[in-house]
Amino acid sequence: MPFDPPLQAGILLRRYKRFLADIRLEDGREVTLHCPNTGSMRNCGEPGSRVWVSLQHKPGRKLPGTWELVEVSRGELACIHSARANKVVAAALQAGLITPLAAYREQRAEVKLPGGSSRFDFLLSDPGQCVVEVKSVTLALDDGVGAFPDAVSLRGQKHLRELMDVVAGGQRACLLFCVMHSGIDRVRPADEIDPVYGQCLRDAVAAGVEVLAWSVRPEPEGLRVRGQLPVEL
Repeated sequence: MPFDPPLQAGILLRRYKRFLADIRLEDGREVTLHCPNTGSMRNCGEPGSRVWVSLQHKPGRKLPGTWELVEVSRGELACIHSARANKVVAAALQAGLITPLAAYREQRAEVKLPGGSSRFDFLLSDPGQCVVEVKSVTLALDDGVGAFPDAVSLRGQKHLRELMDVVAGGQRACLLFCVMHSGIDRVRPADEIDPVYGQCLRDAVAAGVEVLAWSVRPEPEGLRVRGQLPVEL
């Protein structure tokens, strides 16, 4: 999934007010760009890090571009643009690359089920139905372990309970961790950050919610789907 327009490299000066980042581009210009991530970005937002950004000078746009990638350690990249997770998962589902979900022929995004209060990221159908909720993982710990969430996530807890309700209603439900960090090779709940989420995740698995983790390798040229990763509960 290529970046369009192509990304430009720079150095992160600081991230602040959650959605703003000051970047020094390779030509020496300093620009303030959109930071498209609502989490803490733990281990992904150190000043002085090498970053890649998308510059788009569109009429009416307040900021001239978006921060996309960061080098988190030598040779390891993370995509901090969390909305990219849904886009690359949509393309991977369409191409049949997420093999446990490859049998479905129809795919709809942002679907609200009858009687429900929330929208799920995807509803797969034909044959049957499967609700899919996607979470972007960029928090890397030691020895290739990735963890979610990187901050207390009441919204994430709510989504897990709603997935359990889907299963209780007789439908298939899946939580899909989209791992957009080249140094992560397995995923677990971040109990040390949000123990309630960790317990909710285990309860969801016990209730029949399927949990998958899929690796997406970030590169300055684009995002490359790699394959399934183990989930450690």
